[in-house]
Amino acid sequence: MSNNQDPAFWAAARKHLIRYGGSFDPAIIERAEGSFVYDADNRPILDFTSGQMSALLGHSHPKIVTAVQRQMAKVAHLFSGMLSRPVVELAERLAALAPGLDRVMLLSTGAESNEAAIRMAKLVTGRHEIVAFSKSWHGMTGAASSATYSAGRKGYGPAMVGSLTIPAPNTFRPRFRHADGSLDWKTELDDAFGLIDSQSVGSLAAFIAEPILSSGGLLELPLGYLAALKEKCRERGMLLILDEAQTGVGRTGTMFAFQRDGVTPDILTLSKTIGAGLPLSAVMTTAEIEDTAHERGYLFYTTHVSDPLPAAIGLAVLDVVEEEGLVERARHIGGRLFEGLSLLKSRFECVGDVRGRGLMLGVEIVKPDGSGGSDHELGSRIAAEAFRRGLSMNIVKLPGMGGVFRIAPPLTISEDEIDLGLRIIAQSIEAASAAGASPAGIAAE
Repeated sequence: MSNNQDPAFWAAARKHLIRYGGSFDPAIIERAEGSFVYDADNRPILDFTSGQMSALLGHSHPKIVTAVQRQMAKVAHLFSGMLSRPVVELAERLAALAPGLDRVMLLSTGAESNEAAIRMAKLVTGRHEIVAFSKSWHGMTGAASSATYSAGRKGYGPAMVGSLTIPAPNTFRPRFRHADGSLDWKTELDDAFGLIDSQSVGSLAAFIAEPILSSGGLLELPLGYLAALKEKCRERGMLLILDEAQTGVGRTGTMFAFQRDGVTPDILTLSKTIGAGLPLSAVMTTAEIEDTAHERGYLFYTTHVSDPLPAAIGLAVLDVVEEEGLVERARHIGGRLFEGLSLLKSRFECVGDVRGRGLMLGVEIVKPDGSGGSDHELGSRIAAEAFRRGLSMNIVKLPGMGGVFRIAPPLTISEDEIDLGLRIIAQSIEAASAAGASPAGIAAE
């Protein structure tokens, strides 16, 4: 019997764990190193999603391990009113990487940083309405959850007053089209803000957006969209908040995704990648906004604000990204991965679209009947088959999201590991398609 089938382990999990979304993978993970996690049978599983899109440098990177050990021996946590050198040094480093966003607050999670950003925007503008995309995910806490529209809205009572949404642009499934069938995002954006203006009570505070909507199905904002969105905000006296939890720190081939567009947000939030798998997040904004917030009594006092241990990890992450040239590497090896996935699209009818940037890519699985409809069931079979073959890929399992794989391996992944992943994906598509086409496969499902 496989060690992964340990009856006592799974019985305890069923008895004691609160289930927080989806199902658990059928393996007990014992350790992780580099681009792989290892189960209870010591079987390597190639991690194509960097844990929860966070292990930017792979698992157990030696410089991160060293940084944790060194800082733990000094000081890990302090009273929130105390400052340490790692905190100030990380704020200084981040500010240098995002000119204009000179003020930084260090927190723990993405939801927490988005809460802080939204709270700041409301205080500074004196308004309360927050706009977000229809397929967004910004976190599961109060204001962040109210700005999350991809899932989790039913059954929890009213969202925060002033929560508004516009459709997310989708180049694969455009709502507004040019004559050639391509996405007419300018008309779509104008139409969307016409709806916002008709709903607003005159208290628009901010728009919060992901440059690439991840849980929404890896939907990338078209080039030019971000600048137009910021102008829409400027016209209405709103602030633009960008949530770069997954796109930040080099993953898309620039240090921050917004830099491709030459557009700097009013407030930037970071998480996931900045901690390389450990809980660290940041809020960055301009000196002008921070001064105004402070003058008005901005309060966001948490237990782990400005903790030295995660700050030291953030410094180590930035060191490794710079020393190993990982921003450029994301562009280079991301191109290799995109090309490989595009070859799969030409080979398999069920691969409807390949999209994304750098090492943050999406593969949409569609029904092979020619309708072009998203096929979540086939995507789930492909994911399960890939896991059995030693590849962990995250498919968006949320209702209404369809079958979209989010592929975001560590920036340290090798070309051989990329090729291995592509081979397993191809084998898994073949096996899952064959199983789904047969009566036995349908019955098993």
